[in-house]
Amino acid sequence: MSNTKDSPESQSSRNSRKSEEKDTERNVAENRANPMEVLRHARTQLAELTGMDAENVSSFEQTDDGWSLEIEVLELSRVPDTMSLMASYQVDLDPQGQLTGYRRVRRYERGRADAHRQGGR
Repeated sequence: MSNTKDSPESQSSRNSRKSEEKDTERNVAENRANPMEVLRHARTQLAELTGMDAENVSSFEQTDDGWSLEIEVLELSRVPDTMSLMASYQVDLDPQGQLTGYRRVRRYERGRADAHRQGGR
């Protein structure tokens, strides 16, 4: 039959495990970048890779694999500005905010609004 009393060694072992668990949780939290850092870094990385300036971030969400953003860029400047060619890029980042992939999902003229259909018309 085992001794159910807590020995100093078993208490020390439990305290050590709890400390390790807290350290692991803290490391996970520290390794995941905060949202503002992710936004800034994603725009910079996309601009470096494509050579085009990111104008704004139109969607942003945290995923199981890191982060997913949609970033609008100016692809071709025209006069008047409303005729400039814009593009939306889907950008994926790891939990630390490093770009893991991107793809263009849409091109459009700056002055054009998205078409919305109402009630099955």
